[in-house]
Amino acid sequence: MTDPLPYSEKVMDHFLNPRNVGDMPDASGVGTVGNPICGDVMKMFLKIENDVIMEAKFKTFGCGAAIATSSMVTEMVKGKTITEALQISNKAVAEALGGLPAIKMHCSVLAEEALRSALQNYYEKKGLPVPFEVKKHRLDEHGH
Repeated sequence: MTDPLPYSEKVMDHFLNPRNVGDMPDASGVGTVGNPICGDVMKMFLKIENDVIMEAKFKTFGCGAAIATSSMVTEMVKGKTITEALQISNKAVAEALGGLPAIKMHCSVLAEEALRSALQNYYEKKGLPVPFEVKKHRLDEHGH
């Protein structure tokens, strides 16, 4: 039997008590990313008013680290402008959680991509050009 992965207290807290879980029927932007083959799928909902993210929710199917990173990124973006939200990297999400095991860093990548996907959807719904690069998670980046 293998030892459990060394998760920080913050990762465990966001896994066991995730913030902002659920649907948002009136979302300004919705983004879904992941790979159902390995089991990690994240769906993020954003409510945006005057270019400020007022509310963020998520639904994630995946491991504890996937749930924790989804929870953390929704906390990090609330009250931020779109420009500020776009500065949130997967490394910033992992750091906010007190770190992630290397084999689980792909979960923070998915969280960043879910945020960007929801923002892309927001711009597309408004008929505006997307002013940032949209990254796509590749199968070979997964660590499990």
